[in-house]
Amino acid sequence: MDSRSDEAISLLEDALAAAGAQTARPSAADSAADLLLVLGESRIPVQMKRWSTFPDHALLADPAFRQPPDPSAVRLVVADRIGERARQGLAQAGWGWLDLRGSLHVQGPGVLIHSDVPASWERPTPRDPLSTPSGLAIACALLAAPREAHTVRGLARRVGRAASTVSEVLHALRGAGLVEGPSSAPASELFWQVADVWPNERVRLKSRPGEGMGPVTEALQLGFGDIGGSPGWALTDTLAAAVYGAPVAARADVPADYFVPSEAALRRARTLLGVAASPGEARATVRVGPVPDVCAHRVDPASWSSEHRPLAAPIYVALDLAQDVGRGREILADWDPPQGWTRVW
Repeated sequence: MDSRSDEAISLLEDALAAAGAQTARPSAADSAADLLLVLGESRIPVQMKRWSTFPDHALLADPAFRQPPDPSAVRLVVADRIGERARQGLAQAGWGWLDLRGSLHVQGPGVLIHSDVPASWERPTPRDPLSTPSGLAIACALLAAPREAHTVRGLARRVGRAASTVSEVLHALRGAGLVEGPSSAPASELFWQVADVWPNERVRLKSRPGEGMGPVTEALQLGFGDIGGSPGWALTDTLAAAVYGAPVAARADVPADYFVPSEAALRRARTLLGVAASPGEARATVRVGPVPDVCAHRVDPASWSSEHRPLAAPIYVALDLAQDVGRGREILADWDPPQGWTRVW
């Protein structure tokens, strides 16, 4: 057994002890078990997988999570960090988890343990680099241009942050295994970690915005007629994905989902277009772009589509689709963005 696995087993033993459970180390006859959970006279094998940061897309990528539950064993993931959606997916697949930030969930034959446990300080991890607006903006800039050789100063100019802030965030991302190499290329897990924290709360509107609305157009900061010159509204989610050629069917009456460039634009949209009382009444939804780049670098689809509204870049549309753990993730699995954009999910 390597030292990393042995360390994880020790951490799991400590967490189970803190939750009031007894354990034992397996004998040679229990070669398939990493640990034994002791329940009276019963010895339940525990099979463990160790991750640094556990991304929820691993539930689709790793065949171990698609295997039927073992009625005689407990299976769980030990990771420095496990997001909420990943936890839900693990539970649905019949797996438990130990999130070393302080959460234990064990499920199996005749056993269910769900408990807060002491965080593991034996193996400190960097401050969560995606927990701040700066960290999210920098991560999105990396994902939007994954093949560029990113420099600290170049990223600082792109996201409008101090070089010292960018350097600190990159250091934390590298420590978490989310960027690689001297060019800070995004690792495959970065997209899914950003998806875990991507804001998705929307305001439902009674009316859709459109050009030709006179002073209302200017007040709303639509920017439909000046896509490259100034920030403005950006179409996203299902309708935008359909324009980009993703395998999604979009009904004509589906609400149009937009990012808007500012809180002021959001307030004016509520006032001028009205707030829908129910989902069935909604003609559009709006929310402020989680990072400024969403509304500052919009895409004009006129060269390949009859769609006249500016689109959010494919990376931001993909992050929206990823919020739907079922159908949205299936669409992402079969979608390669148009030429000029790199798939990072």
